[in-house]
Parts: sequence; structure tokens; C-alpha cells
Amino acid sequence: MDCALLLLSLWALIGTVSLQTPGSCPERLLGEERRRTCPRPCKVDKDCGIKRQCLCDGQCGLSCVAPGRTCAWPLPLSEKSAARLLSPTHSFSALLEVRCKPGFTLPNGLDATIRRCQGDRQWSGDEPICTETQTPETAAAQTCPLPEEVINTFSIQGDATVGTSIRYSCLSGADIVGSSENFCQDNQTWQYPHPICKKVYCQPPPDVEQGYVVAVQKTEYEVDFDIHYLCKKNFLLDGPQKVTCLSNGSWSASPPHCRARCLIPAERSRVVIGEMKRWPFDVTDAMVPHGENVAFYCKHPHKHCSFTAFQTCFDGKLELPACYLEPTWLQYKLFPHRLVSEIETCEPVDVE
Repeated sequence: MDCALLLLSLWALIGTVSLQTPGSCPERLLGEERRRTCPRPCKVDKDCGIKRQCLCDGQCGLSCVAPGRTCAWPLPLSEKSAARLLSPTHSFSALLEVRCKPGFTLPNGLDATIRRCQGDRQWSGDEPICTETQTPETAAAQTCPLPEEVINTFSIQGDATVGTSIRYSCLSGADIVGSSENFCQDNQTWQYPHPICKKVYCQPPPDVEQGYVVAVQKTEYEVDFDIHYLCKKNFLLDGPQKVTCLSNGSWSASPPHCRARCLIPAERSRVVIGEMKRWPFDVTDAMVPHGENVAFYCKHPHKHCSFTAFQTCFDGKLELPACYLEPTWLQYKLFPHRLVSEIETCEPVDVE
């Protein structure tokens, strides 16, 4: 019987891909996938741009999916179950079998289940929980019932035997609403109602001046949702490129800044950029990016030699060092070899 049901599940999963006709999805027998998000809906491939196709994605129906998108593999090792791929890769629509080890079974009585790699990079359904198969001795023990929705929502410490207590913790990491501990009474009922897991969301991230927030526009974002930042042309990202919604309802980092380039304030003197001596007009737009160090040439107050003073570009501002003196136009045109940037470099002992 288990084998027949497993083959039926496998047929249903494969059907979501192999039986697709343009503009529609086949009837799905997969059951509850417990989807958090769905990709953008579509009817044909051209609705999805270049990198995505209009494919059937389980309960989401026809959706814009990147076919090469992969789900986590291998899965963490378990003492109660073993997972194996039924497909050559772990990309979109790949099938995965999770089988309980001998002596364990799933809540529905089967010893295996099939999961599918969805367009949101998650395996379909909840993480299977294999429980120890009851022996005649354990079956005789009186227990309190634990509904499947409770088992699928919480990690439970302890057992449900009469006269003992259990503790709940949300599998999602969310806060518990209600009592986190319960007691199995003599009449095989629980002392308190089962708690619930509070939904946690992050508020929309702030905009970044001279930059973009790359994310689906929502009024709130689910835990583990990632957003990315990009800067406009000629601006440099200063801070995290990606932030994630945490289980406490905050983002993993403050938003970055998009920093502007700096105009090199010297015109008639060479400078050092990236260990290379250059004329400012030979540098693209005579500008350097945020964070770049620029060395200016200064003349020794008592000797005919030069030394360098460094300044750093910060968000469009690059100050000249106090010792720098811009050559006049006549000095630049008539005596270019006498410019401070072209004379002999001072000995280290002279500038200490």
C-alpha cells in the first residue's frame, strides 16, 4: 500500500512539469505545499523576460521561474530519516524522497514522502517528522493527542504520556502566543489549549539616496526574505549589498550609502593614484571613486625637494592638503620641469 501511494505522489509531482500545456497548469494532486510566497504569475514565456520561463509551480500555478534555480542539497543528517534525490539535479521541479528509517513512521502512517523543488527554492511541504513506531508495550501507555497541525508547527520537547509535561518552540523561530508548557492530564486531555506561533514580519526597507532597493514591493516582508541594494552609475556602494529579515522583525543590517566620486582639485600638478603618478586630466573625468587615496606633492619648506601628503575621497569631497600649492599657469607652461611634482623627492629623514 505504501508503495502504491508513493508512486501516486511521484506521478502527481511529475505531472506538474511534464503535462503542462500553454496557458494552463494540469490538475495537481500534490496536496498542501504550505507556500510562503509565489513567483510572478504568467500565461506565456514572454510574460517573464529573458531569464525566466512560464512554468507550473505547484499550487502557485503558472509562474515566472528560473529553471536552473536550485533547492538546498544535501539536507541535514537525521537520526530518524534519510533523504535521496529522485532527479539528476536539485534544480526546479526536482523530486526528493524522504524515507523514515526502520522503527519510525510519518504521522500519516507512511514511511516515505515525496517533495518537489519549488520556484521559491524551497522543498514542497513541511519538513517530514518521523516518529518511533509504537510497539505493543508503548501502545499500552496512555497519551494525550497531538494534532498534526501542532506537530507541523512546533518543535516539542518531552512526550505526550499521561502525567508528563511537554514544551513548545516554534519551528519558524517566531514567538509563542499562549503557554509554552503543557501537562497531559489523567483523562488524556491537555491542561491548556495548544499555543500558536506569532507571525513576524519586517517593515519595508528605507530608500537609499542615489541607489535602488531590489525587491518585490510589499507592505511587510517575511522572515528570511532577502533584499538587495544597487547604486546608480558613478556611485559606490558603502555598506551591505544584501540584508535579510530576521526572526525578531528587524533587518540584518542598516541600509548602505551610495557614495559619490570626487573631483581631483589639482590641475597643474601630477598626483599619485593607486601607486601610479598621473596628471589629473589623464584620469577619467578627473575624478576618483569614494574611498580612493590620492597623494599630492608638496615642496619642502627649506630644501629643493618634494614629499607627498595623502587625502581620501569621501562621498564627493576630496580636500587639498595644507602643504599643497597649485602651480601658476606660467609655471606650468614655461617651467614644467620645475613643478613640485617633477623635482627630486626628499629623503625620508628630511620629512620626519
